[in-house]
Amino acid sequence: MPLALLALAVGAFGIGTTEFVIMGLLPEVASDYGVSIPTAGFLVTGYALGVVLGAPLMTVLGTRIPRKRMLMLLMGLFIAGNVLSALAPAFGMMLSGRVVASLAHGAFFGIGAVVAAELVAPEKKAGAIAMMFTGLTVANVVGVPLGTLVGQTVGWRVTFMIVAVLGVVGLLGIARLVPDLPRPEGGVRIRRELAAFRNVQVLLAMAMTVLGFGGVFAAITYITPMMTHVAGFANSSVTWLLVLFGLGMVAGNLIGGRYADRALMPMLYVSLGALAVTLAVFTLTAHTKAGAAVTVVLIGALGFATVPPLQKRVLDQAAAAPTLASAVNIGAFNLGNALAAWLGGLVIAAGLGWTAPNWVGAALAASALALALVSGALERRTAGRAARSGGRVVAAAAAAPAAAPGTTAAVPARH
Repeated sequence: MPLALLALAVGAFGIGTTEFVIMGLLPEVASDYGVSIPTAGFLVTGYALGVVLGAPLMTVLGTRIPRKRMLMLLMGLFIAGNVLSALAPAFGMMLSGRVVASLAHGAFFGIGAVVAAELVAPEKKAGAIAMMFTGLTVANVVGVPLGTLVGQTVGWRVTFMIVAVLGVVGLLGIARLVPDLPRPEGGVRIRRELAAFRNVQVLLAMAMTVLGFGGVFAAITYITPMMTHVAGFANSSVTWLLVLFGLGMVAGNLIGGRYADRALMPMLYVSLGALAVTLAVFTLTAHTKAGAAVTVVLIGALGFATVPPLQKRVLDQAAAAPTLASAVNIGAFNLGNALAAWLGGLVIAAGLGWTAPNWVGAALAASALALALVSGALERRTAGRAARSGGRVVAAAAAAPAAAPGTTAAVPARH
């Protein structure tokens, strides 16, 4: 794996830290600005919506810019957003800083995935994408707990300044290590990029992204009340449970990248099916500390085992114009997070209990598995038709009379 992937992983580490660290710092931010915790929660929602909208917007704006330069500009935007968040004198400006930083998120991962795939041989593409996403998963193991600790002891503004410094390191790494890749033949054209969305396989892959990863966040969004009220953990133990979740994410991401290069669709079938079962079982294991801890690791591993194959699936199916589709698929992850969190909140509000979101997650993951099976069936049918068509052409050629010596064989007309 080339060193350029390390630079992309550092950028991903910074982005992953700023996305999730705010969840552990909401009380401090709310107290500092004199707002309620639910109001401070808009810093989470605003970031997620910024990713969904920013992924296609920033990708379209950058279609005429070489990918390396665009990655550097996105890191610059990320740095500016975090500095603004750290220095914001009012809550509204803090929210603006969060949105500015989020605009870089989707396009960075989308364009970065395309660049990572181009840096390696075709049979190693999913592994390269997984290597870049390792930065995001490690952020949940190291960056988020440390950022939360710093924010709670020294001040949340210091946390966001440190994240901005991480962005500077990522920017310098990209400038130094990522090569100037040749632009696609004919450049990146909006019309050609949009044409990828007419491919039903691209749309199915994105729907799998929304539902599959949404299943993970249906449970994890409400992990704190579930673990304290049901499993009996102390509030201080939730941080270590999230570290376990992050370790599972790291392992699942690397495993998913490795096996997606060998058998992409079977990897999706296994990971989505196992995720649906694990989320359903979580309604039972959440009642014991040991069972809950093991299940949290499995949810992280199985959830992130779907990320490299889903991202590679989009790149493969939109091979002629992958940039916009790749970025939009990153937005689809965040759309799934928002949808799942909302649905999980609905079942809790309906009085179904703290473990009810696990059933929501299981249903979402099972729906993603159903779409994966449909996608695989359509692909086999298309391949079968192509094989039969090719067989008829070969048979027709074999049956054609040979040309007499000294004459020219008739050439079939091409339609």
